Amino acid sequence: MATLNISELEQVEKFRHLQLTLRDRWKTIELFDNDEADILIIPSLSIDQRELQKIEGCEHYEERLLFSLIRLQNPRTRLVYVTSVPLHPSIIDYYLQLLPGIPFSHARNRLLLLSTYDSSLKPLSQKILERPRLLERIHQALRLDKSFMICYNSTQWEGELSVKLGVPLYAAAPDLQIWGTKSGSRQIFAESGVPYPDGSEKVWNHTDLAEATSDLWERQPTLKRVVVKLNEGISGEGNALLDFRPIENVAPNKGTHAQRVAAISDRFSTMRFQAKQETWDNFSGKLPELGGIAEAFVEGEIKRSPSVQGRITPNGEVEILSTHDQILGGPDGQIYLGCRFPADESYRFQLQQLGLQVGRKLAEKGTLERFGVDFIAVDKGNGEWDIQAIEINLRKGGTTHPFMTLKLLTNGRYDLSTGLFYSQQGRAKYYVATDNLQKERYQGLLPNDLMDIIAEHRLHFDSGTETGTVFHLMGCLSQFGKLGLTSIGDSPQQAQDIYNKVVKVLDEETRSSNHDFSALSDYSFPVVWDEYSAD
Repeated sequence: MATLNISELEQVEKFRHLQLTLRDRWKTIELFDNDEADILIIPSLSIDQRELQKIEGCEHYEERLLFSLIRLQNPRTRLVYVTSVPLHPSIIDYYLQLLPGIPFSHARNRLLLLSTYDSSLKPLSQKILERPRLLERIHQALRLDKSFMICYNSTQWEGELSVKLGVPLYAAAPDLQIWGTKSGSRQIFAESGVPYPDGSEKVWNHTDLAEATSDLWERQPTLKRVVVKLNEGISGEGNALLDFRPIENVAPNKGTHAQRVAAISDRFSTMRFQAKQETWDNFSGKLPELGGIAEAFVEGEIKRSPSVQGRITPNGEVEILSTHDQILGGPDGQIYLGCRFPADESYRFQLQQLGLQVGRKLAEKGTLERFGVDFIAVDKGNGEWDIQAIEINLRKGGTTHPFMTLKLLTNGRYDLSTGLFYSQQGRAKYYVATDNLQKERYQGLLPNDLMDIIAEHRLHFDSGTETGTVFHLMGCLSQFGKLGLTSIGDSPQQAQDIYNKVVKVLDEETRSSNHDFSALSDYSFPVVWDEYSAD
């Protein structure tokens, strides 16, 4: 395919024109109908690659959109899934075997797996654009009048890919991604009337950061801590906690502004960084490129981190999709580990309302498709919660794939009046999900080993009862001992019990005593070469 030499303005116009076609096509993505559709999945994590490297096993996170393969249960849907490196065949087989009522071979024939065979630290979309022949192959595989492109997040790379392929991108336009940054989120909260912590505007160097942090302290003299955030950090990995208590001698009404700025500047190197092995030298070096903010740390004895997810349709309608209570970890509980669905009933409906307010403001700005809003909820002790918005995600987040897995497997619906999800059989469904089930003892397990364990202990999702566990990030398992899973039940406790069983079984199966292979010497096993052949 010839490279198109067009100006940035022309590219933006072409991109917008393509997106207009989604008004007639988008429902095929979301609804189970029999319309023909070709869905192009580009699971590119098009973010700062240095920030991405803070997440162990990040090179396998392209697998997080594999829930999209469940869309092949529509017999007239075809799907193209592109990755940086080839996916293990048994991982693909695992997802296709989840499809109820669809012959495996029929689904497999409608799935085209492509790879750049490039594991370098570049976004996948960039790798694809650097390979004209791969671009041509993708182009030829798609019926352009029936195609959509779905991605993890939308940047200039995805915009260029959309234009070159002539396929509309079902996501917010790249030039609107500012509303998903830390500073952009704060602006949306202010304009939509959603409560959020006091904080600074975006700054680009440590000197201005010290000034902004001092100003924040002066506005709130009783403040104990602030969170310093890289403007485009992900999963809390770009956060650091600055404690004011060791420098109380320069607190407002005690020291001068200049003394406070100097003391804060000196304290930056002692901040508690949420990402492992992060340093102030490295962190501050990213400020000129990514920017940063200072934000008041929300204190509280009983504190939770709920979120709400919504969607803006190509027709401009705002819909609430789900609420979750996020499971956080790290030094100060700011690293995303997993979630529970749905959020606590005591604030579930408030989350829905706040989500609608944010979604309507985002729709006014012209954004499209999914958005998520993270909150901090503090128990006020009287049955009420103080809820403040922290950030907006204009991308597929950690709560996207578990919810979509549930939705696609059960063909159910989210009910705003209860905040619950009901399967077609009318059962309320609950789940516990994580991207971070990680233990050193799991290292060395291959995808096929996991399949054996799933089968032997019946850990799979049962389409009859609509309960069980769906696994993901299986490519992370061998090297990093890391696995993702979504455990679905008919009650919160059942979902937790199913999750606990998976952990217990994996722990038992990876006991050191299980690694004694001397007893195998009397046996021979056939080598199945086809299983590892390239697609």
